[in-house]
Amino acid sequence: MARLQVNIDHVATVRQARGGVEPDPVHAAVLAELGGASGITIHLREDRRHIQDRDLELLRRTVATRLNLEMAATDEMVAIACRVRPEQVTLVPEKRQELTTEGGLDVAGNLEQVRRAARRLREDGRIVSLFIDPDARQVTAACAAGATAVELHTGRYAQARQAELAARELEDLRRAAEAARAAALVVHAGHGLNYQNTAAVAALPGLEDLNIGHSVVARAVLVGLERAVREMVEIIAAASRP
Repeated sequence: MARLQVNIDHVATVRQARGGVEPDPVHAAVLAELGGASGITIHLREDRRHIQDRDLELLRRTVATRLNLEMAATDEMVAIACRVRPEQVTLVPEKRQELTTEGGLDVAGNLEQVRRAARRLREDGRIVSLFIDPDARQVTAACAAGATAVELHTGRYAQARQAELAARELEDLRRAAEAARAAALVVHAGHGLNYQNTAAVAALPGLEDLNIGHSVVARAVLVGLERAVREMVEIIAAASRP
């Protein structure tokens, strides 16, 4: 059955908008875990636009479930991950001008760089996941890079406005998940998922974790974070129940 990992980046985004100390991502992580999250995800970007190094250090000491650090496959970030030692590291593409991650990591086109980063992280005992588009070529490259897991980018599915297009994108996700499992990769998924479109993804066979952030934080503004997480956990559990 799929589980929910909550991305709390946008809690830090609200804090950074005023340059103050609230809301605190550490407090958000505690509430997310109380709501039933199986893990906490953060993205330490090179420009530090939301999550800061201090947040990472504090979350490493306080997260009681599992800490998943999203980051670029750079020497600086690999060194930080090896020092702080989150349970999981997810390598993602990163552009300074983008509002949010725009697509999957091109593992096939950057195989040596990704392989080098993955090797260092694995040697340090980290679970290594690669955030990729649901494409057979990228699944094959993820295996070649030495990944432990893949996170399938659900953005195209989430943005589909016609039912027929959404169904095609969902089928691409299903096929990619099947190929990844056949290659002995753990399969996660995320990006753009919300309270309306998550159930269909959660119902796909073999998914272990769904990473959801913006929608949960947006819902939390209205009903509180613990309740917002609990509602999403219930949606995922109902959809992925055998």
